[in-house]
Amino acid sequence: MKKIALVNQRYGLEVNGGSEYYTRLIAERLTDVFQVDVITTKALNYTDWNNYYTADEEDINGVHVRRFPTEKCRAEDFNEYNGEYLSKISNGHFSEEEEKIWFEKQGPFCPAAIEFIKENRDNYDAFIFVTYLYYLTVMGMPEVAEKSVFIPTAHEEPFIHFKTFEKIFTLPKAFVFLTDEEKDLVQNLFNCREIPCEVMGTGVEIPCEPNENAFRKKFGIEEEYIIYVGRIDEGKDCPMMFKYFMEYKSRRPESRLKLVLMGKPVCRIPKHGDIISLGFVSEEDKFSGISGAKALVLPSKFESLSISVLEAMTLSVPVIVNGVCEVLKGHCVKSNGGLYYMNYFEFEGILDYIFSHDEEYALLCRNAEKYIEKNYRWDVIMRKFKEVIESI
Repeated sequence: MKKIALVNQRYGLEVNGGSEYYTRLIAERLTDVFQVDVITTKALNYTDWNNYYTADEEDINGVHVRRFPTEKCRAEDFNEYNGEYLSKISNGHFSEEEEKIWFEKQGPFCPAAIEFIKENRDNYDAFIFVTYLYYLTVMGMPEVAEKSVFIPTAHEEPFIHFKTFEKIFTLPKAFVFLTDEEKDLVQNLFNCREIPCEVMGTGVEIPCEPNENAFRKKFGIEEEYIIYVGRIDEGKDCPMMFKYFMEYKSRRPESRLKLVLMGKPVCRIPKHGDIISLGFVSEEDKFSGISGAKALVLPSKFESLSISVLEAMTLSVPVIVNGVCEVLKGHCVKSNGGLYYMNYFEFEGILDYIFSHDEEYALLCRNAEKYIEKNYRWDVIMRKFKEVIESI
């Protein structure tokens, strides 16, 4: 049986993150055909990279996880250093040496993992690097480029324009892109059109039977609500979501609509009677909560796929997304199962529309589910995935 390694900055049942959760979904399904290791850090939180896990190795759902300690926490002056980079964009960029400092300051600074990759390059048939932005990919992929698959989870943001990535994106033997929009972005930015690639998202499955009534009773929610699922963070544009929702409520004082939040708060949540933050919840509560929502809202400008959007659509729940993000907008346009906004008044118009057009809303629900059935089936995705690995 061939042996492969997936490389990601965090991994574990407790880890709440897009590329990290995606890595776990893929790793567990690849165990049917390959011997699967994951190379990762001992960190749980990306905000500080403190070592949380104590064991060097453990098995999780058939996947052998190798953890390495981070040598430094995220630098205290990282935000200041990052601000300097952002301010330079209009006047040029960091040098590659300055970018190297940026990667080390951002973290996770984990030389032990890179050393393991170097020393064990011949013990694996393929290395799969998931997400482009972090130290493990930037430092690890050059060591095993000739047997690497790259899943960049890229989207338009300032960091994709680092000089460092002009080389990194030409190294892998194959790409896996999550969307057509991501493929177009990467191939337009980098000299990599000749590198074989496949476009495939993630399969979506609901591991439990959602129970809307039990969810409402447990959390005392009687009114209609829209829901946000994921990290509650400025990077996800959550403050703008709060601003838009509170503005909507001030303009519609008769509305009893609630905004329900699921996920770890990283930024401040306004104290408002109609904003309900549940924190980190169980999978059963998550899916039950999504199933009872009028819509799932995702305000992020930067997404490469969004599993929460796909999970909502699987449950026939339409989505409301930020149209600045081409990937999220693409889900809406291709499915006719969601709506996107570019400013507050379009956000307001969407909410008014879904509460006043019952037939059209029901069509959105049906279209969302059909979109998932057509495009995000695990059997099709994993067949392609295995073919990519075999090809190198």
